[in-house]
Parts: sequence; structure tokens; C-alpha cells
Amino acid sequence: MVSGKVAGWSFGEEFIDEQTLYADDGVLARARERGAELGADPVLPGAGAVLRLLAASVGARAAVEIGTGSGVGSLYLLAGMAADGVLTTIDPEVENQRAARLAFNEAGIRPARVRTIAGQPRDVIGRLTDHAYDLVSFPAHAPHAVELLDHARRLLRPGGVLVLPHALYHDRVADPTARDATTQSVRALLRSVQESEDLVAALTGSGDGVLAAVLRP
Repeated sequence: MVSGKVAGWSFGEEFIDEQTLYADDGVLARARERGAELGADPVLPGAGAVLRLLAASVGARAAVEIGTGSGVGSLYLLAGMAADGVLTTIDPEVENQRAARLAFNEAGIRPARVRTIAGQPRDVIGRLTDHAYDLVSFPAHAPHAVELLDHARRLLRPGGVLVLPHALYHDRVADPTARDATTQSVRALLRSVQESEDLVAALTGSGDGVLAAVLRP
């Protein structure tokens, strides 16, 4: 039997039942399976619940997601966004976006609500409109994450929300003996957010860790 912190984390992960989010109660499970086949790293249920909550908290009508994967995080964001909200989701892998579009179709998401863009995030995000988005999300271990953070600040409207899943990176961020390049990059990103005067941030242990921040008005 699990106990203490592990038990609390497990309880939190199971607090929101994924099967109740969409009429097709297996859509998220199938999306996770496709993600595993593609080598994607979908958000865990606890992190997904935070994504949905934050999208709902700002009544998100326009959001940007970097790292579509198989569409798991996208489905959580769409579940929290306004009914007419549009998600722009970017991924360099065409196969990932094909899998995600299948998940969107299974979930009954209208095509007009999702704009999928295949391309390198650094190239695509630079073409998006300044201060036009209520929420921006990308994984904390994404390549060039600090550069993506600068773009996120530019894209967010005042009061908009930044969401960084995988912020604890498989518990390596808190382990002082973990010195690999990816872990160091995640730590640098967390420091950048923590030290930013224009972001009000909090780090939670949900999923693989979620760093959330609000851009000061």
C-alpha cells in the first residue's frame, strides 16, 4: 500500500476521471496509447486537470500549445476553453499531428476549434500575433525552452496564463545529482520564470510537475 506523499500524489492523479471529459469515454486512453507508440510523452491526468482548470479560469478563447504529441494535452485544454475557443497547436512531427487529429475527431471536436501547424516551434511561434492569446503552453523540457518563454511573454495578453507541464522532469529537477543537459535546461527555465518580474508563478507536483504563471497586467 502506498503512503504519505506518494499516496497523496496518486489520489490527486485520480481525482479527475478522464473518462467523464468527453462523450466517448475511451478517447483519452486511446490517445495515450497512440502517444506511447509514437514515443510522445503525454501529460499525466493530474497535469491535464491543471491545464483544463487554467484554461477555464481565464475563459480561454485563444490558446497556443507547443508539442501536440498525440493530442492528450490538447484535449484537456479544449475541455477547459470557451465553447468557441480556438487552440493553435504546433508540433514538428507530422505523425504526431495525424494522431492528434484522430483524437479530436473521436472526441467530437469541431475542426474550426483546432488549428494544427506542423513545423519547428521556434520558426512557427515567431509568426503568431503579439498579445493575442489567453494561454500558452509548452513542455518544460522542450528544446530552446528559454527562447520559447520569451515568445510566450510576447504572445500572452496581460492577465494571460503560461503553463509548463513536465516541470519536474521525472523528478530529476529536485535531484541535485542529476546533471544531464535536459535537466539543467529545465532548471534554467524554472529560474527564468521565478526571477521574472512580469510573471506571478507557482510550481505544483501534479503529473510530472506543472509550472503555471500569470502575466502581470
